[in-house]
Amino acid sequence: MKTGLRLLLAVLSVGLLGGGAWYWYRAKSAEGEVRYRTAKVQRGPITAVVVASGTLNAVSTVQVGSQISGQVKDIYADFNTAVKKDQVIARLDPATFELRVNQALADVEAAESAVALARSALAAQQAELGRVKVALLDAQRDFERKQTLAERKFISPAELDKARTARDSTRGQVNAVEAQLKASEAQVSSTLSAVKQRQSLLRQAQVDLDRTTIRAPVDGTVILRNVDAGQTVAASPQAPVLFTIAQDLRDMQVEAALDQAEVGRLRVGLPVSFSVDAFPRRSFAGEVRQIRRSPADAQKAGSYTVVISAANPDLALLPGMTAKVRVTVDSREAVLKVPNTALRFRPAGAQAAPPDDAPEAAGSAGRVWILQEGVPSPLDVRLGLTDGSATELVAGVLAEGAEVIVGVRTRRAARPAAVEALPFE
Repeated sequence: MKTGLRLLLAVLSVGLLGGGAWYWYRAKSAEGEVRYRTAKVQRGPITAVVVASGTLNAVSTVQVGSQISGQVKDIYADFNTAVKKDQVIARLDPATFELRVNQALADVEAAESAVALARSALAAQQAELGRVKVALLDAQRDFERKQTLAERKFISPAELDKARTARDSTRGQVNAVEAQLKASEAQVSSTLSAVKQRQSLLRQAQVDLDRTTIRAPVDGTVILRNVDAGQTVAASPQAPVLFTIAQDLRDMQVEAALDQAEVGRLRVGLPVSFSVDAFPRRSFAGEVRQIRRSPADAQKAGSYTVVISAANPDLALLPGMTAKVRVTVDSREAVLKVPNTALRFRPAGAQAAPPDDAPEAAGSAGRVWILQEGVPSPLDVRLGLTDGSATELVAGVLAEGAEVIVGVRTRRAARPAAVEALPFE
């Protein structure tokens, strides 16, 4: 009995030692085994797209401010209000400007009264000039008559001297009145200039009074209101915007910033599709309307703004929404295409693809790897369009259905079945 038990224990021990040795040998032999993942070359359509994000804006917006300072008295427009050109949308308190108009009007009336007085004085001087001219004519005739009488000795020389003195005195009066007349004419001209100046101030005051009424400069919809009744606004170069009016929200545009490497692939008229977070299941269509030549960031070159049209007939799109844009650069039907993961794969220790010295028309150079008797073997190919996940094969020996290596799967050691069924990269 004891001998048989010892024999059984010895057999079990040998069996356990043998099983452990076999398991250790299997694990060591399986360690380092490399398995490759492959994918097939397929034929089908391919579309090259440029992806970007941008912001929706109205094609034309007008910012409305105030040309004068004052306190807002009334507000007649709010967010989403449809307005017409010259429609009143706000009004400033006009009291101060009405007083200025009244004062300017009184100044004009005073200036006009001064003109009337100056003209009356001018008329009196003209009448006085006529009187003294008549007196001068009479004195001249009296002098000539007495001169004749003095030559005939009918009157004394003293009488002749008296007539000469009267003539000269009257001539002096004429000169004095003429000088006063010129002064009166200058006074009239001065008062007329004052009237024009006062009238200009009156018109300026009336314009300022009219500017207390803020009107819509265009037809459109109010998309922003930055003012409330009772608020004081100050007219200055940095004056705040009171309202922003979008002329037509049915015609929107997306302004997207694209990297300079992508801008070179775009041209005006290319079709565009985009989506917004507000309608994740809806796709909107447009086209490239403009590629602006100035950098999107003036302080840092590298990206450029692309303007994309966005029809909005149902007014679903709103200014400020973020749009995810896909610009279709080119598309082709029924071409051979290979996964981009196959183009990126390279076995450990393998050399990089040779330099691309082929003409640009032949496509860019690439390299894929296929399995030959379980060993990766390189194939050089020419590539065309890419959609980000697959690339067109322009030239090469690969045919439809050929398998290319896209990655490596390594199983380091034998494990329990539940674990061994889950390989890892």
